[in-house]
Parts: sequence; C-alpha cells; structure tokens
Amino acid sequence: MPAYLDYAATTPVDPAVVAAMAPWTAERFGNPHSPHRWGYAADAAVAVARAQVAAVIGVAPDTVAFTAGATEAVNWALKGVMLAAGPARRRVVTLATEHSCVLETARWLETIGCGLTVIGVGRDGLVDRAALTAAIGPDVALVSAMLVNNETGVIQPVAEIAVLAHAAGALMHCDAAQGFGKVDVSGLGVDLMSISGHKIYGPKGVGALYRRAGIDLVPLLHGGGQEDGRSGTLSPALCVGLGTAAMIAAERMAADADHVAGLSVRLHDGLGAPFIVNGGDAPRWPGIANLTFDVEATRLLAAVRGIAVSTGSACASASGQPSHVLAAMGVAAGMRISFGRFTTVAEIDAAAAALTAAAARLTRQAA
Repeated sequence: MPAYLDYAATTPVDPAVVAAMAPWTAERFGNPHSPHRWGYAADAAVAVARAQVAAVIGVAPDTVAFTAGATEAVNWALKGVMLAAGPARRRVVTLATEHSCVLETARWLETIGCGLTVIGVGRDGLVDRAALTAAIGPDVALVSAMLVNNETGVIQPVAEIAVLAHAAGALMHCDAAQGFGKVDVSGLGVDLMSISGHKIYGPKGVGALYRRAGIDLVPLLHGGGQEDGRSGTLSPALCVGLGTAAMIAAERMAADADHVAGLSVRLHDGLGAPFIVNGGDAPRWPGIANLTFDVEATRLLAAVRGIAVSTGSACASASGQPSHVLAAMGVAAGMRISFGRFTTVAEIDAAAAALTAAAARLTRQAA
C-alpha cells in the first residue's frame, strides 16, 4: 500500500485547520491593516492567531511576528541582528548540522564582513560542547542552534547553549521549525525563535519569528512595516491556519509524542534488514528516523515505489546535493523516514515490508 512517510518535509494539513481557514479565504476577505469593519474583523483573527502561537512559546503576543515561513524568519533574525551589531561584535556562531537557511544566511553575512564560526558535531549529531564553549567569545553577536534536527531528529541542548551565549553577551537564536509544537519550547531561554506552519499540520507559506522584547532588528523587507519591522500585507487565512495548528499541537503534544514513539518502535521491530539509526545515541524526536542500511541509500529509495521517504532534507533533494548533516556526523548516507499525527500502523508495516524486501533484493543483485 502507498505510505506517506516524509513528515519532516511537510505535514498534511489538519482538517480542523482547513475548517478554521475556510472563512478567511472567501467571504472574510478584508485587509487586516485597513481601518474599517472588514479590516477590523481580519485584524482580530490575526490577533487571536498571534496569541495562539505565543502561548506555545510562553511569551507575550506582541513579541511574535508573522512571516512567509521559517526561512524568512531565519533570514530576518540573523541578518537583522548582525546588521544592527556594533563593530565590537561581528561574529556568528552556529552548528554544522543546521538547516541550509541558517548556514547559507550565515555565509552571506560573511561576504559583507561578518565573522563566522561553524561548530562540528559528534557521530551522535550532538554539538561538540568544548569547541562551542571555546568559540563563544566577546566578539560574538549571535549564536544559532536548531532544536530538533530535520534529518535525524537529534535534539540539541539549546537551553544550555543559550546560557553560554548570554554569558558572553551574545543573543541566542533557535530554529525551532521541527520542534515547535512537538516538544516543549517554553523554557529554552532564547532571544529569537523561528517557526514554520507546514511542519505542524498547518499551511505552507506562513511562519513566525519570536523576538524577545527590547530586541531591535534591521528590517529584512521594507515597506509599510506592518509586523513591527516586517513589511507586507498579512494573509488572515494563513495566520489563522498557523495559529490553529499551534493550538492543536499544544493540546495534542503528549498524545502525538506517544503516537510517534510507538510507530518508531514498530518500524524498527518490523525491519528485517540490518540498519543503523543515525544519531541513535542522542536524545531524538522519535518521529524522524534516519537509517543507514547495508545497501546504497539512493538505490534503496528508488526500489521502494509508493513509499514516500527521502535521503535528506527536501532542499538538498531538490538540489541533488548530499546531506551536509550526515557528512558532519561522519556518515556517508542514510534514509530519512518521518511520520506523525496521521500516520497509521498499516503505513509503517507497509514501509517496513517494502524496505526489507528491497534491501534483500538489492543485496542479492550485488552478490
């Protein structure tokens, strides 16, 4: 049977989110920035959504700004901090396993004169803490670390990293696109947090950036400044979708975690081919399993038709580039199998059977 097991790339939109968005796509079409009843109604819906997102983080609603997605939020956070930083603090510290939107933004900042230090990770995917501690000095303006890795599910000690950053007088940014709504993000102690709607059963094209009160960011987009420095007309439908998805995720956090943990065990138990769990020795979100089999990953991927899995992030797959995350861990290649709220036991069993059969067939062919 077909099985969609690429939840780390994007999740199905929750039907309750679709229902909440529906009125704002047609009859309630007002611009939320307009001074009349249509605009006021749309603005009120956006305000509710903002409060729903803020509640998951445990912050005031006015510290949350909507964006077009996590990539924009990351760009705004990193560029906004570094372009505003004084001459004494011109360096960014981040990790080798970050999402490409963090790494590429940091590399762009290098081209305009900022310093960049990229810290390696161990075989388990966790940051080299000694190297990180040594790297965070008085010239560092910003430290950026992902909470849940999008390829392995490895959970970095973000709260501890934030303490190190603050001790050096630096700000702390967390890419929480894969962690928001799945694990508790309310006690991380970060100054900036980027999130995405379509990773938590919400719509694509919307995300948010949390900014601790008092942090001024140089605008990324110039114009009307609707989102306290972020310009552009908001889509009430997309904001409502993200807010509703955030609210549901908070309500279902424990149930969703139990569900994917059970599916993870079933997947591992059902695989009849030898495999290694990449990052398996570290704390991980169980809804992402990155496995290395005894057969070549791309051949195995091609052999399991009807099973939606991947060999890395959607961004890397589109570019044809090998996984920089696995390379940083010293792993040649792996297969990412990710699942979530709507994944069934039957889909997990189908995937395990298909992977087992394909691995056996490829092994015989190679003999």
